[in-house]
Amino acid sequence: MNIDGRPYRTIFPDADGISVQVIDQTRLPFAFELTRLASLDDAAVAIRTMVVRGAPLIGVTAAYGMALAMRADASDGGIDHAAATLAATRPTAINLRWALDHVAALLRAAPERDRASIAFAEAGRIADEDVASCRAIGQHGGRLLADIHRKKGRPINVLTHCNAGWLATVDWGTAIAPIYAAHEAGVPVHVFVDETRPRNQGAALTAFELNGHGVPHTVIADNAGGHLMQHGGIDLCIVGSDRTTASGDVCNKIGTYLKALAAHDNGVPFYAALPFSTIDWTLDDGVRDIPIEERDGREVTHLTGRLADGGFATIEVVSPGSPVANPAFDVTPARLVTGIITERGVARADAEGLLGLYPERRRAA
Repeated sequence: MNIDGRPYRTIFPDADGISVQVIDQTRLPFAFELTRLASLDDAAVAIRTMVVRGAPLIGVTAAYGMALAMRADASDGGIDHAAATLAATRPTAINLRWALDHVAALLRAAPERDRASIAFAEAGRIADEDVASCRAIGQHGGRLLADIHRKKGRPINVLTHCNAGWLATVDWGTAIAPIYAAHEAGVPVHVFVDETRPRNQGAALTAFELNGHGVPHTVIADNAGGHLMQHGGIDLCIVGSDRTTASGDVCNKIGTYLKALAAHDNGVPFYAALPFSTIDWTLDDGVRDIPIEERDGREVTHLTGRLADGGFATIEVVSPGSPVANPAFDVTPARLVTGIITERGVARADAEGLLGLYPERRRAA
């Protein structure tokens, strides 16, 4: 996507040919800065501290992290160490494990002298594949939005939660890709953007993206979505996913489940948009089996923002001494999900629906 008229991906090879550049998402929306990753530790820190975030982008960054690690130690032990280091950064997003397993298997089959170049090339291929997948998600989801517009005969309102736009992927995004596609096709679409506490990825990142792309939108408090649905203000919800089970359970940013409940109660369609790499075919019960990351409580107790004079400050917003909990994700059961938008089309949110788009998984089983 474009920033000030210049096209960017969220991660791309540096001009030196031995490192990568990423957009530092902790600096957005008030500053656009690039950060150079030159080592395994750089990649691990970037993922852990959410310099990069979003399940697809985490997976691509992990692949590049393996490549950077091979420049220092391309032995079998180096592969194991790099994979373990990166796997420990974020436990919930399955794209991370998918990328690590894929690259590690490729490297173990290659001569040690070739592993660094092979890993770097494969990370680039995975990045290109992510872009193609997200573009296809946008096309399939965009047609869905266009159909709703034709039926309603008026501009449509979409509710999003967290950030599942191009900043969460290499380009285009997952949940926001259909909105971009519909907007570019002339479909009048307006987005209600959940602020998405904690970390405010909606207010900071989704709003930043939509501003840059010229998509009409309104930022709302997280608790306003149900009210808007009750009064007919939302035509559909689209969210991303950090891990979706083979049975259609959708794990996403904390608060997604509550939006799905409100949508179900008000008859509002609720979709999840995700690429193949986000589906965990080994799990059926997301509520029971998906590990939920517990993050630092400071994300709840403190907020950082820009002051009137242009400076920045971090303030405490919780009563001092009160204990806090900070689960980063929740799981929306498949029964609350209208459909899953993938690069292959829109599937019913159940095992047969997903297998209909991915029949090779049926044969593998």
